[in-house]
Amino acid sequence: MYKGELIALTVALLWTVTTLASEVAAKRLSPVGLNIVRMMFTLFFLSILLWVTCGSPFPQDADAETWLWLSLSGFVGYVLGDYCLFNSYLLIGGRFGQLFMTLAPAAASVFGLILLGERMSPLAILGMLITMFGIGMSVLSKGGGHHRLNLKLPLKGVLLGIGAGVGQGIGLVLSKMGMVHYEGLITSPSALDVMPFASTFIRAVTGLVGFTLTMLLTGKTRKVASVCRDRRGMAFALLATLTGPFLGVSLSLMATLYTSTGIAQTIMAMTPIFILLPSWYFFKQKVTPLEILGAIISVVGVALFFV
Repeated sequence: MYKGELIALTVALLWTVTTLASEVAAKRLSPVGLNIVRMMFTLFFLSILLWVTCGSPFPQDADAETWLWLSLSGFVGYVLGDYCLFNSYLLIGGRFGQLFMTLAPAAASVFGLILLGERMSPLAILGMLITMFGIGMSVLSKGGGHHRLNLKLPLKGVLLGIGAGVGQGIGLVLSKMGMVHYEGLITSPSALDVMPFASTFIRAVTGLVGFTLTMLLTGKTRKVASVCRDRRGMAFALLATLTGPFLGVSLSLMATLYTSTGIAQTIMAMTPIFILLPSWYFFKQKVTPLEILGAIISVVGVALFFV
């Protein structure tokens, strides 16, 4: 009972650790370097898991269509979404970066309608508006003596945060399309049990290819090659990998197998709430009552999507 809900709660806690570790690692290794290291670690751990459980270090039974949808999901969720997310960490910090991730359910609802024919209810639209209001309350404040609304955060960081949230939402829809097809192909019970991890493997392959191309196109080869010498940065990258793409992402897909996607996403959206205390304690980031209220309102808005 409540297996899916408990898994989703675990994911929210894991993503809290991921956010804090990634913020430190991104500053030391650069976002591109961090993402390449994360994808390499992820594929290594997933290969071991698949080998032990299924006898093969690669996903079994996956056909071209499965690879297509999950690769598209990896490109949108990892390459575009994570690129925006980790660059937003550098500009606005992990706490605000994660706050914008509450936009993911809204993006998933919109693209679920476009790609899967899932219609949004009036309550879901209300949830979207409340979520946007909660985020606005947290990132906007009155400034100076003119009592005008000014962004407390750099505009570029805000746009990157929005891109990260939207990328995760679209990536989830594409993942669902791939997993539904993949599930019908699997013949081995052991392979079915680890299907979320196998799906993450396919997404991570695309992520590694995408971030490698990004490195080459941006001319950051030397900078990325030097990241392995930063032991502290690599340690935080390893922690971000274990709690993020290896366990967190895989368990987020698993949660939807035991409970509805709406309930799982609502619980996983609690990360901005969980991160307030460690952000204040470890990074000495000031947390105001208005920011706390805004975070709570944004999560309440997310909950309305699937009530």
